[in-house]
Amino acid sequence: MNIILAQHHGMCFGVRDALRTTHTAAQRAPLTILGQLVHNPLVDRHLAAVGAQRGDLDDLSSSSTQQVAITAHGASDKHRHAWQNAGHTVIDTTCPLVKKAHHALATLVSDGYQPVVIGQSQHVEVRGLIGDFPQAVVVLEEADLAQIPAHPRLGIVSQTTQPVEIALRLVEAIKRLHRSSEVRFIDTICHPTKQRQTAMDDLIRDCDHIVVIGGRNSNNTRQLAQKATAHGLRTLQIEGPDELDPAWFRDARNVGVTAGTSTLDETVDAVIQRLRQIAAELRTTPVHEFLRAMLQAA
Repeated sequence: MNIILAQHHGMCFGVRDALRTTHTAAQRAPLTILGQLVHNPLVDRHLAAVGAQRGDLDDLSSSSTQQVAITAHGASDKHRHAWQNAGHTVIDTTCPLVKKAHHALATLVSDGYQPVVIGQSQHVEVRGLIGDFPQAVVVLEEADLAQIPAHPRLGIVSQTTQPVEIALRLVEAIKRLHRSSEVRFIDTICHPTKQRQTAMDDLIRDCDHIVVIGGRNSNNTRQLAQKATAHGLRTLQIEGPDELDPAWFRDARNVGVTAGTSTLDETVDAVIQRLRQIAAELRTTPVHEFLRAMLQAA
């Protein structure tokens, strides 16, 4: 069983900076994080261990601390100003590439475009993007495009963790449906997401089993797993090495490993180490035991 680690995988600079900033702030003074800093339960536990509390961005009464932090997914100016006006010191850990998406959407609206966001309507990043623009329409499937009103100018951005092919397909569909409109798409999909999607293409070509590491509610992690599944590979999405079952790998030859942008390097290392142990166990399993396990699995 060969183990192949994706060329691009794991924690991106935006998540790393958010974690570092929040950790430092929590050591300096009591801190409430207004949501889940990043979609990673191990990060949640680490921040809780240094005293960070969890609050609700929508609820000004959810923080008992003067210091609050906006998560890496960002927030609307409306929310940011509300917390400042309530007397809180706001620490903003928004990823710079999410800020870029906010700026792009604000520019489109300022230039007179009807705003359209490609993404998950209930995702915290998307809620932050459209929070200052109630007229914005969020789409993710072609069936959603009927919600877009007739307008001479349509301006489109994307949630930063959407696959490029999905965004481009929807942009072309919007152009077909609104032939008389000017359609402008600003590509706000972040470079780390693109890198990890491209690295997944390489794994799909070379592997028969794929392990994707990341939080269950992480969009970019889920997109990596869905891509591998769509290409017919046996795919397992996990949060840590304890979820690996040796029986799942009995017919594996080349196992590809990747991780979402919120996944700690230590978690990736632990998964690789466990996979090496499984590979060694499978090499030393007697043939009759192997056959019996295969028959039981069937």
